Amino acid sequence: MTDYDAFPEQRQALIEQMLLDTGRVVGADAARKLGVSEHTIRRDLQELARKGLCKKVYGGAVSQFKQADNFEIRVSQNVQEKTDVARRCAQLIRPDSCIFIDSGSTYLAMVEFIPADLELTIVTNCPQIAAALCRRTNGELILLGGKMNVHTGSVLGSEPLNQIRDMLFDQTFIGVCGLDPQAGLSAVYYEDACFKKEVLKQSNEVIAAVIADKMPQVARYKVASCEEIDIVVVSRDTHTDAFAHTSLQIEVAE
Repeated sequence: MTDYDAFPEQRQALIEQMLLDTGRVVGADAARKLGVSEHTIRRDLQELARKGLCKKVYGGAVSQFKQADNFEIRVSQNVQEKTDVARRCAQLIRPDSCIFIDSGSTYLAMVEFIPADLELTIVTNCPQIAAALCRRTNGELILLGGKMNVHTGSVLGSEPLNQIRDMLFDQTFIGVCGLDPQAGLSAVYYEDACFKKEVLKQSNEVIAAVIADKMPQVARYKVASCEEIDIVVVSRDTHTDAFAHTSLQIEVAE
């Protein structure tokens, strides 16, 4: 049996593999698995964090968040997984409701699965989503105005913030950059995080579409705790064990 206490490089390589496999390492679990102290694991995680391989969180660490590609690039990534998740999200939409659809490549895919005869008021800050919704003949479509952010594919800033403060949403499909059981939902860009927070204040039910590489994951700016999200829709291949103790209702797309 290997004495991992005496071989820090091997130990850290195993911890890095745990991060790759599940996206998260719990300090106590890693210490038990490797037969070392939690203090040793904390030192290892500090070293891995220094190298940019993980981000320390309470009780352990999560995989280091990778900078998101521009919206147009993301549309062509993980297409099948996003299609499955998008289809399940569309099935959750309630008739005769006012819904907010946040910017996101998965939500752009969701538009194709919204029944054409469903009477809805749809609000979005994403021009691409609005353009895809223009084919609908039922209900009302509201595109928020403001400064365009090419990274998020959405309009952000004071104008859309002021507009949504006068709106109430039955359901919100919120964009996710990272989701973690402790850190909650997070975003890459500050303006985007501020906007999402304001949207959630106006929402009766919050639904988050999350592809596998975004959970567990922590981006730069916190948006909401897990308790503020009602439903998370994931693909079959997503590891959700880390979220078992949260109040999240997890829907698995088939």
